[in-house]
Amino acid sequence: MWKAGIKWMFLIIGTMIGAGYASGRELWQFFGYESGLAILLFTVLFFTCTFVIMTISQNHGSEHYLPILEQLMGKKLTKLYDGMIILYLFSTTVIMMAGGGATLEVLHVSYWYGVMILAFLLVLLFIWGINGMTSINALIIPLLIFFLVTTLLVFQKSVGWDMGFEWTKQANWPSAFTFTALNILPLIAVLGAIGSKIKHRGEIWIASIGSASTLGVISYLYNQSLIQVAQEVMIYEIPLFAILKNYPYFMVLVMSGLLWAAIFTTAASGMLGLCTRLQPLIKIPFWALALVLSILMMPLTTFGFSKLVGILYPLYGLLNLYILASIMLYPIIHKFDNT
Repeated sequence: MWKAGIKWMFLIIGTMIGAGYASGRELWQFFGYESGLAILLFTVLFFTCTFVIMTISQNHGSEHYLPILEQLMGKKLTKLYDGMIILYLFSTTVIMMAGGGATLEVLHVSYWYGVMILAFLLVLLFIWGINGMTSINALIIPLLIFFLVTTLLVFQKSVGWDMGFEWTKQANWPSAFTFTALNILPLIAVLGAIGSKIKHRGEIWIASIGSASTLGVISYLYNQSLIQVAQEVMIYEIPLFAILKNYPYFMVLVMSGLLWAAIFTTAASGMLGLCTRLQPLIKIPFWALALVLSILMMPLTTFGFSKLVGILYPLYGLLNLYILASIMLYPIIHKFDNT
């Protein structure tokens, strides 16, 4: 039970910590100043959403996200949100590809080479399907968390541990709802694909508490660090590099590699959601479907990473508020099957 719960926890965190989050761009877009309460609320909301989605997924033994949507939204709205999820997964995977190209540029690798390498690895990964993805997450995500938290702690030590929390200065608290809503669709897409593999209710508790608390702590630490370099954040395509600018070049190399790996795991999560949804309609192997989708996505990465995050992420966050409300109300309206 513990082993499976931790495996799902890393799958959830891997879905969240991608180009937007790990780079700092997504956190700065939604949080920034006066956001301590917003991050605390996000942690509670994220736990609730993960728990509800995984419970519905297990109860239905689902292998893709449609049963989850039907349970939450009803059949009429499911058609609308089905289209939204396909568009969301497609566009955010494009964002991951753009982030992959932007990250490798720091290592003097051509932007397009970075995009093509990520696309090639996505196709390769889907020869092994979900098992390959969970194995990669279990390897990459603990390393990323360790190095990211270590980097942020060292940075905080260098600036005197400015981690204050003033209850009277928390005007940005509503952003917790749009930030959580933004991440609802990939959660539904990925967790909807594993319902048939969840064997015990305890796995859901472990995955939900573990992922929410981990993301809450990292988000607060990361946001406080970004506030310290606020004047320089807009200069960098990847805000994390504003924090790393005075670090040894070796650390920049290590974090660039891990950031790129996190981008890859989130791109893989988006591709998984697309492939599990589209394969019943397009009868070709996962890897071939991933190849077709990658070819369609690559030209769209020309819009640029920060521009795509800045435009699309707030828009999706607002559109998803309805589904967030449906998830939060679900435990009240429905009684979970405890058998």
